[in-house]
Parts: sequence; C-alpha cells; structure tokens
Amino acid sequence: MKKQILLLALGLFTVASFAQKNELKAAEKAIKKLDFSAAVAAINSAEGLIANADAKTKSKFYFLKGQAFGGKKEYEKAGKAYKDLFDFEKSSGKKRYTDKALPMFSLLKDEVNNKAFQLNDVENFKESSKAFYLRYTLDKKDTLYLSNAAQLASRAKDIDVSLKYYRELVRLGYQGIETDYFATNISTGKEEPFSSKSLRDFSIKGKTHNNPIDKKTTSKRAGIFNSISTILAGQNKFDEAVVAIKKAREIDSNKLDYLMNEAQLYIKMNKMDLFGGMMEEAILKDPTNPILYFNLGVVNYNENKLEEAKKYYLKAIELKPDYDDAILNLAIAILTKEKAIIEEMNNNLSNNKKYDALEKQQKEVYKEALPYLEKADSLKRTKETVQRLLNIYEVLEMEEKAKVFRVLYRELR
Repeated sequence: MKKQILLLALGLFTVASFAQKNELKAAEKAIKKLDFSAAVAAINSAEGLIANADAKTKSKFYFLKGQAFGGKKEYEKAGKAYKDLFDFEKSSGKKRYTDKALPMFSLLKDEVNNKAFQLNDVENFKESSKAFYLRYTLDKKDTLYLSNAAQLASRAKDIDVSLKYYRELVRLGYQGIETDYFATNISTGKEEPFSSKSLRDFSIKGKTHNNPIDKKTTSKRAGIFNSISTILAGQNKFDEAVVAIKKAREIDSNKLDYLMNEAQLYIKMNKMDLFGGMMEEAILKDPTNPILYFNLGVVNYNENKLEEAKKYYLKAIELKPDYDDAILNLAIAILTKEKAIIEEMNNNLSNNKKYDALEKQQKEVYKEALPYLEKADSLKRTKETVQRLLNIYEVLEMEEKAKVFRVLYRELR
C-alpha cells in the first residue's frame, strides 16, 4: 500500500511538473508574439504550481512573469516578478536569468519614470505621484522619486499620502543633494549647464567646451520639514507643526520664509507675544522689509500700545510710501485716542468749559489722523474710509469736503 501511495504521489508530481512546463512554454511563445494577455493568462495558470518547482523552473517563471506583466504595462507586478527573480537567484547561488533580466528591469524603470513625467505634464498630479512612488519602490536607492511623489501628492491635495511620504524621507535621512554639471562654451566664453556628466564629457572631447565644473546643490531636508509643518497646520495640528518648522529652522537658520511660517503658526494659536518676538527676529534678518514692521504695528496695537504701533506703522510707510494697509492702520491707531476723550465728554455734558476743552482735544486727534486717512482713501477707497472721513469733515466743519463725501457715502451704502 505504501509503495502504491508513493507511486501515486510521484505521478501527481510528474503531472504538476508537466503542467508547469507547458504553461511556461505557452507564456514564452505568447511573449515572442507580443501577445501579453495570453502570456499573463499562462503565467497565472502556472502560479499555483510553482511553489514546489525546481530552481531552474522557478527562475524561468519569474523571468517570464516580469516580461508578461511588463508587456501589459502592469508595472508593479512586473517589477515584483523581476525582484523575486533577483532575490531567488541570489539566495540559490546560481544566476540563470538575472543578467538577461537586468536590462529589462532597467527599461521597466524608465517606462515608469516616463509615465510619471507624462502624467505630471498633463497635471494629473495624483496619478503622477503614484507612478513616482512606484518608481521609488522598484529601486529604493532612488529616493528622489519618493520626493517627487510626496510633492505631487501634496499638489493633488492627497494630504495624508503626502505626509506619509515626507515622513518616510525624514526617516531615510534624505538630503536631496545633487550634482549639476557645467562647462564653458569655447566660442561664447559662457558657462553652460549639462543634463549629465556623459553629455558634458562628450562636449569636452569634441572640443566645443572646456573648464568642466561640478556644483553640488543645497540640501532639501529643511524644505521637507517645512512641507510637513504646512500639512500639519492645515490639519490644525499646530503644536506638531511648530515642532516641524523649528527643525527646518535648525537646519537652515537663515531662511526668512521658515521664520515667517513659524510666526504665522503663532497667529493661528493666538500666541501674539510669540508672534511679536518672531517679527523682531525677522527684522534683524531683513531690516528693510515693510511687512515686518506692519506686523509689529498690528501686534502692539492689539496690546493697546498705541505709540509703539504708530512707530512701526510709520517705519513701514517710510519703507513703502504707498502701503495702504499701514497708512489706514496708522490713522485708526491715532483715532483710537478719541474713545477716551468721548467718554470724558459724555461725563461732562453740564461742564461747558471742560466739554469745550475736550472737544478741542478731539479735533486735534482728527487733524493728526486726517492726512493719513485721506491718503488711505486715495489708495484704496472703502466704505470705512469714506464714513470716517465724512465724520471728520463734519466735526472739523470742512463743509465743502463733507458735501462730496455725503454723496459718496450714500452711493456706497
């Protein structure tokens, strides 16, 4: 009985082996005819039988599988088949198809890369991101493709995927430093860039160029942390976003954009004291930037430090004379003094002498604010500027101007 069972088992093994070889022959013939659908069908039929196959048959299976799925443009399955082949033959210690498969695998990677760029060209950012990520998985030494996938996922608003890829880049220690190739054009004397070292070497040998120079690009690591911070801020994870942007600033402390991004986070977190500190730091880096002085004006105004606010608004206007928001805010900061005067006037309605003195103070405030408010109105007219000017003209008894602004105010209502 035992011999009978053994013979039966051997018979089954022979049938399975025969079926494997038949399916692989069918796949091989279909590939030669470029009938990749038939090749894939044959490969799928052989898949369940391959586990117990001998090493030579397994190698051939993976080799044909890579070609079959590659021909059908199912790049992920094709890439996995080729990598299975390389891993299997490395572990078995005998290369049967690796050398033939390597150029095919290289061509496959190029096809995936080209597809990614084509999708990007037509602004299909989500699919382009997927293609770049696939290109990365085909050869994980090529981390540039993971960086491309992260950026394009962000452009596609596929935020969770983008964040995952950026964090993977951080984990990998990605720097993104590349080498750019230059040489001097002999006929023009100008330095020109080349897309690759080999093209530059060809031009040097052809004596059209000389003085080859290699230049390293700067690290992209700080930018990755900045991107992570931006994504986290969009998810209202402000504390985590601050941690990420601080890492970006540790790497590149001179980049003003990163400082400003951190400052913006403090606005969203309603930490205006920290925002103000960031603006002061920013001014040290960029002392001629009017926006920074304007922001400090806003911070001080919100803290009721009116004289400080006026000082910063005036500096912003000095640097940018047509800075309409700074001019309007300066006028409003001056007019803020009116509130206390009016309250005191209301408390002294029966004291004519005191009331008249307060009214005179009010008019002085209006006279101080008037030129700035008129300038703001000339640069960007709004209902607010017209209403405020009308009120001032009426209080200062400037009837001709008040007449014009009454009409304007009715038109804007």
